[in-house]
Amino acid sequence: MTSIGTVRSYHEDKGWGVIDGPDVPGGCWVHFSHIAADGYRALTPGQRVSYRAEEAKQEGYPFRAVKVWTGDTEPPDRTVPEGGSGAYRSTLTLTFDPPPE
Repeated sequence: MTSIGTVRSYHEDKGWGVIDGPDVPGGCWVHFSHIAADGYRALTPGQRVSYRAEEAKQEGYPFRAVKVWTGDTEPPDRTVPEGGSGAYRSTLTLTFDPPPE
């Protein structure tokens, strides 16, 4: 079920915050990884958001968000690519010039 709430607080340095809404008395804990957005994901206190939550004791809050978004339409769920976590990857190749003669 989708609910609408307001961001009570958000700690960008820690990546989590709290949403208040009628369906989550006591507050709903939200982690940045559950914000449905591309790029850098953060929320702003006072921001109106839509969310889905589940009952769970998380950091002292009775609810935990499983998905949060800011638009009117719920974005599709993210999928994890087959064989990977979807995290960024990089490689480094070192080559050396031959020693001078």
